[in-house]
Amino acid sequence: MHRALEEIDSAPHDRDVLVDARTFDDAGVYRIAPDLALIQTVDFFTPIVDDARDFGEIAAANALSDVYAMGGTPRTALALVCWPPSGLPPEILGRILAGGAEKCREAGCSIIGGHSIQDEELKYGLAVTGTAHPDRLLTNARARPGDALILTKALGTGVLTTALKNGALRQDDIQVAVDSMKRLSATASALALEAGVRAATDVTGFGLIGHAVHVAEASEATLVFEADVLPLFDRVEQLALAGHVPGGGRNNRSYFEPRTQIAPDVPEGLRLAAFDPQTSGGLLLAVPRSEEAGLLQALRTAGWSAAERVGTVAPRGAHAVELH
Repeated sequence: MHRALEEIDSAPHDRDVLVDARTFDDAGVYRIAPDLALIQTVDFFTPIVDDARDFGEIAAANALSDVYAMGGTPRTALALVCWPPSGLPPEILGRILAGGAEKCREAGCSIIGGHSIQDEELKYGLAVTGTAHPDRLLTNARARPGDALILTKALGTGVLTTALKNGALRQDDIQVAVDSMKRLSATASALALEAGVRAATDVTGFGLIGHAVHVAEASEATLVFEADVLPLFDRVEQLALAGHVPGGGRNNRSYFEPRTQIAPDVPEGLRLAAFDPQTSGGLLLAVPRSEEAGLLQALRTAGWSAAERVGTVAPRGAHAVELH
């Protein structure tokens, strides 16, 4: 993708483009008035769970999360569907769409249309437009040395859903993770803004380490994580060590590990979890140290029981990310 993008002039030629792809943020941002900016994002993927309605809810929550990660409010969405020409009953698609619609209703986001094509592999997701105040954005580029790092959801959805596909787990075994993936980050985003957070990302396909690298490079800092406090779903390390690692996790490790310093005593299972691609993962927040305790308490009071302080932001060193 980097090589492909080199063929185009990606620099914005409009001063109202506030955030674009150069900082690997979760969405693009365009100012349309002094006090109003549009947030735009798109995401879709193949089913990762057995239940069609759960898949619809997860895919919608995952797409909506990009807007929350930018400090915005989702307003409208367009549904994207790739549907096999034969072999699946239309009722399955109905359940997927119903799940997505339910999650958008919960977010106060209106689905106003969409697009579908025939494809050999089923895919579903959303293109979402949100709004925010231009001066109250959360971006990759605003982490500062001394900030604490708070993660709002547990890690390991890639490992768990891969184990499900491989027959090593049943749907009931990953219900806690399914519920987490379906949960909107609206409250967490609002609490972060109230606490003065200005740097955030949602942890999705690039895994914790990959998204942390993007924050570190955009902010010209180093993100330092404490391996033993990373919140994981049950059995993630065990299943990862047993080989239930998605291809995206191996790709993440190959691509991002050269920019990461990992202490020799960090167990292999934790390393795999740190690179594991997440679906509808938590927000990684760079929090001013004076607000750390208050925000963590507010998150837990609001039901974000997995929220943990997982590290700190340090001045830029030899690596973008350190895991100790």
